[in-house]
This record gives sequence, structure tokens and C-alpha cells, in this order.
Amino acid sequence: MGPTGLRFDPDGLIPAVVQEADTGEVLTVAWMNGEALRETLRTRRTHFWSRSRQTLWRKGDTSGHRQHVTAVYADCDRDTLLVLVHQDGVACHTGSRTCFFAAVDGLAAPTDVAGATPRGGASAPEWAEAAGILDRLGRVIEGRKVAPPAGSYVAGLLAGGDARIAKKIGEEAAEVVVAALGETPERLVAEVADLWFHTLVLLGAHGLSPGQVLSELARRHRAAGPTRGVEPAARGADAASEP
Repeated sequence: MGPTGLRFDPDGLIPAVVQEADTGEVLTVAWMNGEALRETLRTRRTHFWSRSRQTLWRKGDTSGHRQHVTAVYADCDRDTLLVLVHQDGVACHTGSRTCFFAAVDGLAAPTDVAGATPRGGASAPEWAEAAGILDRLGRVIEGRKVAPPAGSYVAGLLAGGDARIAKKIGEEAAEVVVAALGETPERLVAEVADLWFHTLVLLGAHGLSPGQVLSELARRHRAAGPTRGVEPAARGADAASEP
């Protein structure tokens, strides 16, 4: 048994799964010894033990891709750690957002709650790479709110208050409808991206993060079960008409 009752292996190491705190994206798996764990907890930056170099190292000191720790958990057997972080840049030395991009044959296609492969042909690496973008955009928006740079579009929206942001969201929603009814799939994707972006700005204006919306969707999915997925709860007349 090691520090805090954790079960380290005979070499004094314990595996640490590193996960993006807001999105749940798994970024990497590395090893910690007692010192690495203590430094991680003390500095709120991930520290690991290099088995090849036999030395302690801090993530991001060379690459700049730092991991800011929000929480550390042990599993039920206390022999594996889960480290929740906010990732700066990418996690993998290859330049990928996550280290988990090498598909295993026959097990690669991401699926939705019904088990179908998502339309659009996105590969597992593409989905993994994109999974953290909402969090990154949210942090950019927060930065524009705290220190608005001159000429920034986002800073201008935030300065205009809810009314200006809401007006823009209404305009973007109308453009989504127009694209859905008569334009190309590519145009529809672009318009939905615009709509999502402006809703992120509205969230940021209220001090809310994209992760909170993702958590709400996850909560609904867990509550609804696999047959309904993340469908919104029925309200009013819709509730009465549901079978």
C-alpha cells in the first residue's frame, strides 16, 4: 500500500488515466509514483514517472501542452487513478488531441445509442479530436470576457449583452432552417456550427460552460435509457400526445 492507501505495483507505480474534465474525453494513460502523485496534488499540474528515463517529469514543460488538474480519483480497488484536467493544446506527442486514435480492426466505428454508425463517415480519431473543441471554445470565450481584446468579434458580442447575443442566435437559427429546407448538407453543417458557436457565447456571458450542457445531455441519456437516448423531456401538449 502506498500514500493515501493506494495500491502501487512492485515498482512503486500506479497507472493514471487522464480525462478532460468538461467533456469526458480520455486523453492519455501514464504512470505515477508517490512523488509524482504528491506533486500533482500540490501544484495542480500533472506529474508522471518516466519508466524509460527513470525520472519524474511534468506534462507541458517542453511542449507547452499543460494539464491543469481539477480532481484525482482512485478506482474501487485503489490501484488505478483517474485524473481530471483542463488540457492546454494536445495531449499526445504525435500532435493528436488524444493518445487514443489508433483504431483496433473491427472495433473502430463510433456508434450512437441505438448502435448505428453515425452518418457523415467521421472516423474514431476525428471524433476524438473534435470532442474537446467545445471546451476549448468555451475557454476562449471566457478569456475574451475577462480580458476583451480590441476588435474581437466575441468581445463585441459580450459587450452588447444578452439582447445582442440572443438576436444573433435568432438570426443563426433562421439560417439553419433555410439551409435544412433547400441547401447543401455542407451548408447545413456550416450554419449549425454558427448557431452552436453563438449559443456558446451566450453560455459564456452567463458564466456557464459547454461542459454543463454536455453533463445535462448525459444526465438525460442515463435517465431515459438506450431506447430514447438524449431526447428532451416532453412538455405541455406534447406530453399528452406521446404514446
